[in-house]
Amino acid sequence: MFRCSVAAAAGAGGLARALRPLSPAPRGRAAAVLQCHHLRCPSRSLTSSGVPGKAGSNLLLYLIVGGTVTGTGAYVYRTLRENKERFTSRVTTITTRSQEKESSPGGKLSNLSPAAPGTRPEVPSHVPFLLIGGGTAAFAAARSIRARDPGARVLIVSEDPALPYMRPPLSKELWFSDDPNVTETLRFKQWNGKERSIYFQPPSFYVPVRDLPFVENGGVAVLCGKKVVHMDVRGNIVKLSDGTQISYDKCLIATGGSPRNLPAIERAGKDVQRRLTLFRKIEDFKSLEKISREVKSITIIGGGFLGSELACALGRRARTRGLEVIQLFPENGNMGKVLPEYLSNWTTEKVRREGVNVMPNAVVKSVSVSGNRLVIKLKDGRKVETDHIVAAVGLEPNVELAKSAGLEVDSDFGGFRVNAELQARSNIWVAGDAACFYDIKLGRRRVEHHDHAVVSGRLAGENMTGAAKPYWHQSMFWSDLGPNVGYEAIGLVDSSLPTVGVFAKATAKDTPKSVTEQSGTGIRSESETEAEASEVHISPSSSPTPQVPKQGEDYGKGVIFYLRDKVVVGIVLWNIFNRMPIARKIIKDGEEHDDLNEVAKLFNIHED
Repeated sequence: MFRCSVAAAAGAGGLARALRPLSPAPRGRAAAVLQCHHLRCPSRSLTSSGVPGKAGSNLLLYLIVGGTVTGTGAYVYRTLRENKERFTSRVTTITTRSQEKESSPGGKLSNLSPAAPGTRPEVPSHVPFLLIGGGTAAFAAARSIRARDPGARVLIVSEDPALPYMRPPLSKELWFSDDPNVTETLRFKQWNGKERSIYFQPPSFYVPVRDLPFVENGGVAVLCGKKVVHMDVRGNIVKLSDGTQISYDKCLIATGGSPRNLPAIERAGKDVQRRLTLFRKIEDFKSLEKISREVKSITIIGGGFLGSELACALGRRARTRGLEVIQLFPENGNMGKVLPEYLSNWTTEKVRREGVNVMPNAVVKSVSVSGNRLVIKLKDGRKVETDHIVAAVGLEPNVELAKSAGLEVDSDFGGFRVNAELQARSNIWVAGDAACFYDIKLGRRRVEHHDHAVVSGRLAGENMTGAAKPYWHQSMFWSDLGPNVGYEAIGLVDSSLPTVGVFAKATAKDTPKSVTEQSGTGIRSESETEAEASEVHISPSSSPTPQVPKQGEDYGKGVIFYLRDKVVVGIVLWNIFNRMPIARKIIKDGEEHDDLNEVAKLFNIHED
């Protein structure tokens, strides 16, 4: 026999209640088990009132039942304890959220860190919109994003130490300023006499970088003097030159380009490099302006837009300060790659009248230092002595990120290849000088002009906020050779194409200076829109053969049409302004015209 203290204490009645059948008893068999956790089998001699001879079966039954009861108890205990822990955790979470909700502004649950401004990181670890590059395209995109999403948080990462600014005045209006402190103020008078800053917006427009994740209505922040050196497109993370990592939801690459150098200068050594300016940024303007006051001779290499503009700007100082200004280039005349030969020659004479010693057909062979001067040797044997060199020989798109990002670079034009929406990936866009896009009318292109940066940046910003719009805009560009001669162009303007020019006598109104009196801005593309003429009606003419201008004529104002397969693909408006929508419509239509004299009348070329 064995005793159970619990059963004994319960008495006979408690013992009876403690007995429970495991299952309905078979007929002729009484089977009951005392359900008490203190029961133990003291020996194999334990018997029951079962059928004689079945002692082994009863022992097996006890073992099975005992194991089952023990396992069930352990399972129930563990389950109850886990439920208790989950319950406690749930109560704690609900309590914490309730406290956060009560403490947040307006009683709403805040997702922002309550950290004080002094403890916030200098650079946020994540931003919804990341713009790489701090030029015109990036600023246009930021403004477009904010216009469509007023609460957007936009971070611009710029290698430039300055806030976003416009580049055209660096080679135009700033040089004509009479303010002796212009290099500090960077303010200039436009041709219409109105004054403005080179910066798109004052510093107060931007949000401090560290506050960007916390400001109530979002904003635009600029991280200056930092360069993105690595891009993980799968992880949506960029790495900066100082090791900082930033994740993003959507990204724009607007890295622009870097000025090209001549191989002959690159081989020349450090003594020559110290006397070289590759003109591109504010620092380059400040440096060259200072140099122009200190040296006796400056040589500009390059006959394109930038080279010719700087030549005219410095030529003004040649007359007033005795500075020698030399411009040399391999073409036959200024703007020789863009303008037809007769107009290029006329432009060259115009630059010479500004006080510049223009040397066409000049190819640089080598550059060296002799005494205290630079000596430029040309391939035809000529030598040029000077004190400082400005190389204005084109732009190389900045595509260093292509390797780490796995983005495609166009082998013909350079730049990141993008689709019609300016996308390189599903959440990566490219705009400005670094974008190689497909033009449905003119084929794949890459454009390096201010208006293209504005328009492509604006479109990229719209598409980053869900617009899904294709790039159809024919961007324009312009160049001013001082306040009295300027031109605007659109499409493919290549001097190797056949051209037809229609000219008329200019009036006092046909100058860059007078045109800004109507627009109110010296940056003409800021008053440009994506508009085009709704209808172009050309009257039939009895003289279908256009008259090519004669050499030596004074080309006061006119229209130059560039043709490919008898279709107009490019237009230059020479001293004709505010007619770009008409030119854009003509190119978009892509039609053949029997009489381009009649087409020229659409630009009111014969108005007095």
